[in-house]
Amino acid sequence: MKSEILCVGTEILLGDIVNTNSQFISKELANLGIEVYHQSVVGDNPQRLLDELKLGFERSDIIITTGGLGPTQDDLTKETGAKFFNRELVLDEKSLKELKEHFNRMGKSYSDGNNIKQAYFPKGSTIFSNPYGTAPGCAIEDKGKILIVLPGPPRETKPMFKNYVIPLLKKYSNGIIKSKTLRIYGLGESSMAERVSSFIENSTNPTVAPYAKEEDIILRITARAAEEKEALSLIEPVEIGLRKILGVNVYGEDDVKMEEVLGRLLIDKGYTLSCAESCTGGLIASKLISYPGISKVFKEGIVAYSNEAKIKRLGVKKDTLDKYGAVSPEVAKEMAIGIAETSNTDIGISTTGIAGPDGGTPEKPIGLVYIGLYNRGEIKVKKLLHAGTRDMIRKRATMNALDWIRRQIL
Repeated sequence: MKSEILCVGTEILLGDIVNTNSQFISKELANLGIEVYHQSVVGDNPQRLLDELKLGFERSDIIITTGGLGPTQDDLTKETGAKFFNRELVLDEKSLKELKEHFNRMGKSYSDGNNIKQAYFPKGSTIFSNPYGTAPGCAIEDKGKILIVLPGPPRETKPMFKNYVIPLLKKYSNGIIKSKTLRIYGLGESSMAERVSSFIENSTNPTVAPYAKEEDIILRITARAAEEKEALSLIEPVEIGLRKILGVNVYGEDDVKMEEVLGRLLIDKGYTLSCAESCTGGLIASKLISYPGISKVFKEGIVAYSNEAKIKRLGVKKDTLDKYGAVSPEVAKEMAIGIAETSNTDIGISTTGIAGPDGGTPEKPIGLVYIGLYNRGEIKVKKLLHAGTRDMIRKRATMNALDWIRRQIL
């Protein structure tokens, strides 16, 4: 069956909130083998919502809406769904009882004001209880078309979908769509795509598709099959082929982050680490300490932003700073040596650069970053030149530093 997702709310159109419901629902539908053909957002306007339902059901068999189930006058998703299917709204006594109980648990008094509208549903609906809020959801099935109406807040949408919608839609599922993602760093998108072009161009089931993210690039391998085991068996040889071509540039899979991969690697290999940051301002340390158990190997992280701090804390020579400037391979090298020796760690990583938005020169432009790496007595320096905002330059330098440590250990 074909499906689409319709999110209701003017606040989404205005950009006041991020629409995460569509991503969640799409992934869950894929697990059921139900393809999503369209996603859209409509404001709190009953006529526009009705137009979207009419257009959507011309294309698809299932429409899943989120939002517009509150007690106010502009919450009209159920009402518009009832109009589309030409059904009257009727009071559900069980939902009304649950609504009153919810108010009691919250220590609030219930009145038969606007809230009672949340207990009305199109006649013949399948009703979904909502223990996390005041708005139950429902499903309307008519002549091969299914409208599923869910609340907007993700903390309510997700459990309702898992508890009610998945069991409802399983009878329409003829298999699953399973994906595996390879996370890649150290290659540009075009370079990576060129290397694996035969997989991208010739794949049918599974398919292979590249996507550029803010911090890395991913290759998504997607297979359709009757069951998960079969889908995974289709994915496996393709994954092996891609890894063979891309090698160490593949740092992880699915939702894993670079800092998780590096954290496990440091612990497994028994490497201790410290970092001295200037332009990245603590981002490397922040990434590392997000990994549980990193305290076994991560000893110290400091932000030596001023020249005085570089001299006093890290032992950078004043002559080096005077001769080459703070943003230089020489200073990056001395920072890495200084933090490793004073922290007594196997690895010392350092960053110094010009993140902007000003301060650049023709010789040292904005985006110039030097990373120093001390690794058990061996010292190396890498030069980077990033484009983008101050925040982007700092994030990219951080990812580069983490990835460089990973590669050196490997």
